Parts: sequence; structure tokens; C-alpha cells
Amino acid sequence: MSTNLSAKLRTGLKPQQFIDGMTKNQEKFVEWYDAFAWENEDDKEFFDSLNNRDDLRCLILMADWCGDVVRNVPAVFRALENSGIPVEVLIKEEHPDVMAQFLTGGGEAIPIVIFTDFSGHVLGHWGPRPANVQAVMNQFKKENPDRQAPDYNEKIQVARQEMGRQYGEGTGYQTVIVKELRDLLSSF
Repeated sequence: MSTNLSAKLRTGLKPQQFIDGMTKNQEKFVEWYDAFAWENEDDKEFFDSLNNRDDLRCLILMADWCGDVVRNVPAVFRALENSGIPVEVLIKEEHPDVMAQFLTGGGEAIPIVIFTDFSGHVLGHWGPRPANVQAVMNQFKKENPDRQAPDYNEKIQVARQEMGRQYGEGTGYQTVIVKELRDLLSSF
């Protein structure tokens, strides 16, 4: 990937600034954040070991109105807290140029967690959802390409319910996010 986001580095919000400034879903976001726990000591040690690397940066494209942000980003914040990787939030509506570079299946979906090197070259990205949850939406879009179809809204509600089932009860999905982030970070 040849994308360079150097102009965006050091322009975003710090995670706590984002949380403090939330006008929607703040309570639920903090609830998921506080519920995070390391299920696997190896994962915790991996993220702690990233402190030895000073070449990584993280930009998270998101907004407080998005349910997937509220559910997924608390786990991302927590996984990266002790990593030493500088994390910045880019509000989706304020960065349409970045959103246009990270479409999901041709559409805008958030959060997008973008890892760059120190000079802004994109190394990889994750999001908007854990792979098993995203698979439901991918299948839905494949089977329902016409957003104007009379039954589109009814069918997307069914897909969203299935996505909720894929997330499951409790915080187990956070372990999936941690694993997917670890796999991504291990690739560069």
C-alpha cells in the first residue's frame, strides 16, 4: 500500500480527548472500555513488547454516533494503551479524504484503525468490525446490491441482528479484536 498520511500525523485527538468530547454514546463507550480484560497473557505481553518499537503510529478514523465505534474502539484503545504506539483519532466527517482511501466493500464504514510508520506510510489497517461480524455484512451486500429495493431495509435489519449475534454477549469479541490487531501488527 503506497498511501501516505504524514500530513495527518499529530493532527488528531488523543483517545481521552475523544472520550471527553463525545456528545453521543459516551456512557456505553466507557462501559465497554471499563469491561476490557486481557483474556490471554501472551497477547498482553505482545502489546507490551511494542514499546521497543518507535516506528509505529496509529490513526483511528471514527465518530461517536457509530455503533461499531462504540463497541470496537474501546478494545482497540485498551490493547494499544501500553504499546507505546501514539494513537490519534480522526473524526470521519472532518477527514473525508482519509475515508475515501479506506472504503469497505466500496462504502464508508468506521472505525478504521490505520497503522503507519513514523513518516506516515500506511503499513496496514483493521476495521470496521471483527472478521466474523464483517462477513455477515459482506454477504448481505453481495446478496442485496440494490439499496432501492423495496425489501432492502427489512433485509438489512435481519443482517444487523445477525451481526449482533456474531458479536455475542459480553466482551468475548474484544479478544477477537485483540487477536486480529496482533496478527496485523505482527505482519510489519
